Amino acid sequence: MVQPTEQIRFEFEGLLRGGDGLVRTLAWEALAPHLDGPVVLDAAAQALLGSLSPSAWTTLEAGEACSPAMDLLIASGLVLTRGQDDDVAARDERLRATHWHPLAAVMHAFSRWEDVDAVRNMRESQIETASQMRRTLGPPPPHAAAADAGLVPLPPQQSNDFDALLARRVTCRNFDVTRSLPLSLLSQMLQRAFGSSSCQREGDDLVFLKKNVPSGGGLHPVEAYVLVRNVDGLAAGMYLYRAQGHGLMPVDCPVAIDRDFVMSMVGQQHWFADAHVLVVLAPRFNRTYWKYRQHGKSYRVVAMEAGHLSQTLYLAATDAGLGAFITAAINEKPIERALGLDTINEGVLAVCGFGWRASRMTTSELDPAGTIWNLEDRAG
Repeated sequence: MVQPTEQIRFEFEGLLRGGDGLVRTLAWEALAPHLDGPVVLDAAAQALLGSLSPSAWTTLEAGEACSPAMDLLIASGLVLTRGQDDDVAARDERLRATHWHPLAAVMHAFSRWEDVDAVRNMRESQIETASQMRRTLGPPPPHAAAADAGLVPLPPQQSNDFDALLARRVTCRNFDVTRSLPLSLLSQMLQRAFGSSSCQREGDDLVFLKKNVPSGGGLHPVEAYVLVRNVDGLAAGMYLYRAQGHGLMPVDCPVAIDRDFVMSMVGQQHWFADAHVLVVLAPRFNRTYWKYRQHGKSYRVVAMEAGHLSQTLYLAATDAGLGAFITAAINEKPIERALGLDTINEGVLAVCGFGWRASRMTTSELDPAGTIWNLEDRAG
């Protein structure tokens, strides 16, 4: 994908001449999901790139093949040469073999974070609190899409235990670091949210798992990497949950899985870093794209599954008397490296977590009905 960009720099001389001192430079950027970052193109490189087939080898005249524009395209990895054997060519080959939809591949590749401090960004943008958001951003769109004119009232319903469970589902930002989580509760949580109860086989190599959440095509591509922080009888560290067999496989990570890593994972959201257990939702895109090839909806289907899993995790945690969270404000790139993921075929969509709630609310939570927190429990 090619998009226009604008770079702005300040020149004091422009201010002295009576202007605002801002110098704007327009350019074009190429976004290719097999590359690590955008590539700035000049007019000649952009025109040459547009003349090449994205799927078939092109034989060029000698003048074009040796031009500065072609040198830029080849050096950047936007254009490959026949027989090229390096990491860029290998990533391009895997990308094509995985059957990504082009726009989804670009969006996924270039929306991943590294070294982002989400808390500092909110603070500097003055959007940490509801009052700050309204003051900084102005009034939001209305909470309801349409007026109540012509509303057809529905009969009231009697609440039952399930309604009470739903009412207690409140995102937890306050975890009790003084208590450890029993291994039995961890087992229960993983079984309910990520486990499988049965399977259906078609031939020797096609398996459909029955889980507690829906999945596009019944393929269940999302893996659960479990980061254990404070669980009785289980060493802290990273594990891969195996739905079949209901067990945890230790993951040998190249970095220390300590608090600094956890803070980096969750974009410095310290209120989530204290959870007893964190779960990285990491889809194997090639499993879904095996069926839905270059499909405009396939990435959306995988992303929806992360929502299904997190809601089931929330309800399982609420039923067990635990707090839970999910966040997409995460630094995906260090997580990918720690897990050794092939970022063409695999990725990270979100991080969930759960554990014992703290007795005091030191970080604000959205609990307007007061189902979790009484006024006396709210610190500050």
